[in-house]
Amino acid sequence: MKKITLFLFVALASFSLEAQINTPAPSPASKLMQTVGLTDVTIDYSRPSMRGRTIFGDLVPYDKLWRTGANGYTLVTFSTDIKIGGQDVKAGTYSVFTKPGASSWEVFFYTDTQGGGTPRDWDDSKVVAKANVPAIKMPEGVVIETFTITIDDLTSNSANLGMMWSDIYVAVNFEVPTDAAVEKDIARALGGPSAGDYYAAATYYSSEGKDINKAKEWMDKAMAMTEKPAFWQLRQQSLIQAKAGDKKGAIATAKKSLAASKEAGNMDYVKMNTDSLKEWGGM
Repeated sequence: MKKITLFLFVALASFSLEAQINTPAPSPASKLMQTVGLTDVTIDYSRPSMRGRTIFGDLVPYDKLWRTGANGYTLVTFSTDIKIGGQDVKAGTYSVFTKPGASSWEVFFYTDTQGGGTPRDWDDSKVVAKANVPAIKMPEGVVIETFTITIDDLTSNSANLGMMWSDIYVAVNFEVPTDAAVEKDIARALGGPSAGDYYAAATYYSSEGKDINKAKEWMDKAMAMTEKPAFWQLRQQSLIQAKAGDKKGAIATAKKSLAASKEAGNMDYVKMNTDSLKEWGGM
């Protein structure tokens, strides 16, 4: 009897699992990705629909904190630092909350990114930026059935984070550091190779047995451009100097690397430098 009961339980459980039906979510998830200048902006949110309901001032009360969508938090991710209303916002992911009003909305960018609804304990210290923006009425007869977030009015240095539902549109302007990034790239490109470029080229030539004099030239330039070379950089310079026949220079550089590796507490480099100095007659 027990075996029959157990069999029936397992069979019913299996039937129950197989009988599950997939149905569409009432507020489907959406992801928006947009590049603004050189900044990647990603928005993850859920999209409720009107379904005959009055939205603002009813389903979404005026002057009350709203999760700005449905289900989990609405999230926006910026790949670089940005500005919202003159407020600095670091690169990262933030939740977006709003407080809709009849004529204007408050929009909050918040550091907590896990949860649904609105935070149980709101913490003003977690607000990285806040904007007060006008609630713009859609033209007569225009109704947005499903809540929609957009990125509008793109320029190389800014865009609007737009939100629209029912007959209302609001937009939060944000600025991206495109000009500063481009100026930095221009200066780097026109300024010629960096210390890192010379160092990488030198170590490659040395390890591959290519022109060692060219490797030494590049390494000398790299070290001259480096304010305080690390012990491992000095080690590579000494090896290239030795290969190029500059034993005196190799010994002097190895001694600097030895001192720096002792200071850093890296005993592997202490031993390697000591062994090389003995081999080159520097100890």
